[in-house]
Amino acid sequence: MPQIPTPDPRPGRDIVPAVVAFGANLGDRAETIRGAVERISRLPLVDDVRLSDLHETVAVRLDGPDPDAPTYVNAVALLNTRLAPQVLLGLLHAIEDEYGRVREERWGDRTLDLDLIAYGDLHSDDPHLLLPHPRAAERLFVLEPWLSLDADAELPGRGRIATLVEALRG
Repeated sequence: MPQIPTPDPRPGRDIVPAVVAFGANLGDRAETIRGAVERISRLPLVDDVRLSDLHETVAVRLDGPDPDAPTYVNAVALLNTRLAPQVLLGLLHAIEDEYGRVREERWGDRTLDLDLIAYGDLHSDDPHLLLPHPRAAERLFVLEPWLSLDADAELPGRGRIATLVEALRG
C-alpha cells in the first residue's frame, strides 16, 4: 500500500500538484468541461487550477478509434491541492455525477469523464487509485493538452511529456 500524504490544515503545507484529464462527447461538451473546471476550482483545499485549450478528438473504444461515435472534447487541468488523492478522486467522481455521468459501458459515450492522471510523484497500484494513470502515456488527447500547459512536464515513471508525445506522433 502506498504512503499517502495527509493534508496539513495550515496554509502552504503539503501542497501537491495534480493533473486531471477531462473528456466529454455528449451534450454541450465545451460548456460541460468549463463548468467542471469551475466546480473543481471551488473545491476545498484546491488552488491554482489552470485549464488547457479544448481539443476535439475521435472517440476511442476498447477495440480502437470509432469515427462513427460522437467526437470528444478533451482538456487537461493542472492544479495544486492539499486533499488526499482518494478524496480528490472521490470529488471528481461526484462532479461527474452532477453532470449526469452514467457508467454502463466501459469506454462508452459520456457527458463527462474526469481522470486523475498524476498526483505529485505518487505511485499507487491500488485498484481504486491507480497512479499515475496507467494509460496516460498512450493518449495524445491527455499528453498534448498537458504539454501545452507545461513544456517541462513529466509523467511519473514514464518520462517527459514532450518525449512521449514525440514517440506517439511517430
